[in-house]
Amino acid sequence: METAQTSGKTPSNPASQGEASHTVSNRLPALMLGALGVVYGDIGTSPLYTMREVFAEAHLPLNETTVLGVLSLVTWTLMIVVTVKYVMVVMRADNKGEGGVLALGTLAQRGLASPRGQRAVIGLAILGMALFFGDSLITPAISVLSAVEGLKVATPVFEPYVVPITLMVLAVLFVFQRQGTGKVGILFGPIMLLWFATLAGLGVVQIVRWPDVLRALDPEYAVLLWVAHPWATFVGLGAVVLAVTGAEALYADMGHFGRRPIRLVWLYFVLPALLLNYYGQGALLLHEPDARESPFYHLAPDWLLYPLVILSTMATVIASQAVISGAFSLTRQAVQLGYLPRREIRHTSVHEIGQVYIPRNNWLLLVGVAFLVLAFQSSSNLAAAYGVSVTGAMVIDAILVAFVARRLWHWNPWLLTLALSAFLVIDLALFGSTLLKVPQGGWFPLVVAVVVFLIMTTWRKGRTILAERLYQDSLPMEMFLERIRPESPMRVAGTAVFMTGNPDVVPHVLLHNIKHNKVLHERVIILTVIVDDVPWVYEDRAIHVEKLGKGFFRVILHYGYMEQPHVPQALERCRRYGLHTDMMDTSFFLGRETLIPSRRTGLPTWREPLFILMSKTALSATEFFCIPPGRVVELGTQVEI
Repeated sequence: METAQTSGKTPSNPASQGEASHTVSNRLPALMLGALGVVYGDIGTSPLYTMREVFAEAHLPLNETTVLGVLSLVTWTLMIVVTVKYVMVVMRADNKGEGGVLALGTLAQRGLASPRGQRAVIGLAILGMALFFGDSLITPAISVLSAVEGLKVATPVFEPYVVPITLMVLAVLFVFQRQGTGKVGILFGPIMLLWFATLAGLGVVQIVRWPDVLRALDPEYAVLLWVAHPWATFVGLGAVVLAVTGAEALYADMGHFGRRPIRLVWLYFVLPALLLNYYGQGALLLHEPDARESPFYHLAPDWLLYPLVILSTMATVIASQAVISGAFSLTRQAVQLGYLPRREIRHTSVHEIGQVYIPRNNWLLLVGVAFLVLAFQSSSNLAAAYGVSVTGAMVIDAILVAFVARRLWHWNPWLLTLALSAFLVIDLALFGSTLLKVPQGGWFPLVVAVVVFLIMTTWRKGRTILAERLYQDSLPMEMFLERIRPESPMRVAGTAVFMTGNPDVVPHVLLHNIKHNKVLHERVIILTVIVDDVPWVYEDRAIHVEKLGKGFFRVILHYGYMEQPHVPQALERCRRYGLHTDMMDTSFFLGRETLIPSRRTGLPTWREPLFILMSKTALSATEFFCIPPGRVVELGTQVEI
């Protein structure tokens, strides 16, 4: 047998690496502005409601001990959870530059030899993705609601119109998704630059008036709050967590902007702006207790209120956009790795592969967000549902990064134990506090996470069982080739491509074709598409071509989970190795399985209907692999699952 591999992109030499570094340095300001607009939308709009909800949920009295204590809690939660955990530690765990819980789970799995441990890690990663989907529903609802509610502060006349205006803004946002984030992304950076500058300016005005509020930088005030009001402080943690919602976006969006721009923007701009605004609200509450109803909007003078509402709404739309785009990106990765059925994925940019639009997800998100707005009616009510999924995802991130630190980074066990303990104590305290919200609405993101987790695990398990059923009695390719004779079966002109998940055995579709049509094409390609657990695959590793003899070729295509499989383009690239294909003379033979419930060992009875339903709604392989529909022949088979 003859083997050939494509020779494409090779690793960069030192000179090219230096050029790349110089290019990145030149683009650093643009990358920082882009990161400011996309990455920090969620955490950047938290001042709208965090301080208000802490005192409302915990029923804390307004005095020096409580205000300085809450400010100290917010300060050190931001410092430890965001700065130390995510910016300094978690962002080191990149999978070829990509971040997110899926990348973290992949890295954690690599360091484990035990299959049981690998399954547990992947299960945690899937659960983390499921929790993110719950968060992606609540973030747009609470963010836009909290911004529009500023109209009530200006005048009670607007109160009946808050929910309708919110629904209108959200509807426009979701309808616009089909245009792609690139068209609106140009405005993101400058708007968020103005937003954070406004946050800092509003806070500085109050701090200058009452500089004694800066004493809250001392963590001793957080300890004094715990001593004076232990239970109320624990309850208040469920609202303090609102200050760090969106922290995972720093890690998830690392592939779009790089580690350095995200870190620089956080340390030198976003974190100072957030702290200045929180301390400004604290100073205001210390001297004007009546402002507790909406301390953020009370920071502004009357003449600035309406412009601030408009700016806040724009900022919250951007925050929502970032979460929605993240949900699209995460769905795309899950589909590529086989955790979700194939679905229509539209690329909205010819330059950025990460900019995608998924129609089905978009309308499901709109329905879910509209339901939340109508059911909860206010951001205060929604705050009761917020935080459970966020803190749950934070706990999972801490556990997964511990595996990476021990197995791949080779951290000292004592250092790892100390760091993990510190992270988990804080994360579990925040998670435990948010669990108190379950009866008031916290059940919603948990239900969403459970449903998504069941869907993903059912699909993953079902596809594994289906593959076993399809290939358990398969004929090895070598044995099949030995039986091929020049006179039988009859050969016809053209190329036939048979797609299969197992390149070492004869595809069922090929056997069915010979059985029913009694012919075999003069050139037969056994094609397998493999999505690796890396975001991108270098060109020199993307295609493997093997000449099997008697007109048969084995072609294996490798893609990363951030790439879109395009079979015709890949076959064109095989020409240089003697495998010539003409789309007008090529037929693609695909199998379409009809699933039948059975009593055989496999999926639990209650999961079988779910898996069959997902299979029926999955996007066809023709569309997913960009195969010309006019060149496809589908052959059906029934499989008991």
